[in-house]
Amino acid sequence: MAKINVAPTKSNLLATKEQLSVASSGYNLLHQKSDILLMELMTLVEKIKLIEKSVNKQVEKSYGELKKLFLVAGGTEIQRLASSVHYDFSFEEKKTSIAGMSFSTLEAEPVKQDVFFSMLDSYAQTSAVSVEFFKLLELLTDLASIRTIAWRLAMEIKKNQRRVNALEKVVIPQAKETKTYIENVLEERERENVFVLKALKSGKRKKE
Repeated sequence: MAKINVAPTKSNLLATKEQLSVASSGYNLLHQKSDILLMELMTLVEKIKLIEKSVNKQVEKSYGELKKLFLVAGGTEIQRLASSVHYDFSFEEKKTSIAGMSFSTLEAEPVKQDVFFSMLDSYAQTSAVSVEFFKLLELLTDLASIRTIAWRLAMEIKKNQRRVNALEKVVIPQAKETKTYIENVLEERERENVFVLKALKSGKRKKE
């Protein structure tokens, strides 16, 4: 690792030591931050796995009810019933704080389950299908929200790791090498000065 190109002076030595101290402290803090963010990400991953299991179960249940309705009413009748259903979805920005950082995501507001068909024009399984698919919709909304936060958290971990790597592999080694270089030059100068002073004193004694 090449040293920083600076003049080997005491002031630059002090500045380099200060830079090394700040870089080392920053490295430790960023490393701790990476560990915390990684633990938070693992927690979100576990939540995602649980919701995915719930989604899979709800998919089976929802399509099970739809299959029953299909057997009773047929595809054409199901299309007629479905065409009468209209919902307006609204989304809201939600913010959450993780490890001191704010993350935002969009969440769909729960939709009120209105009835769009009369009892005479529908079947016993119609309400069951509607209820189960609404449950599925809520689970999918929650899953999408948590996945979005997890993805952004993963990007933050990646960005933080790049900073850690830069400090570990570039900034700190350069500062250490520069510090060593300046110290060596100053020590060499000090030895030369001592040698010159001894030579002058020796020459002075001879003259006397």
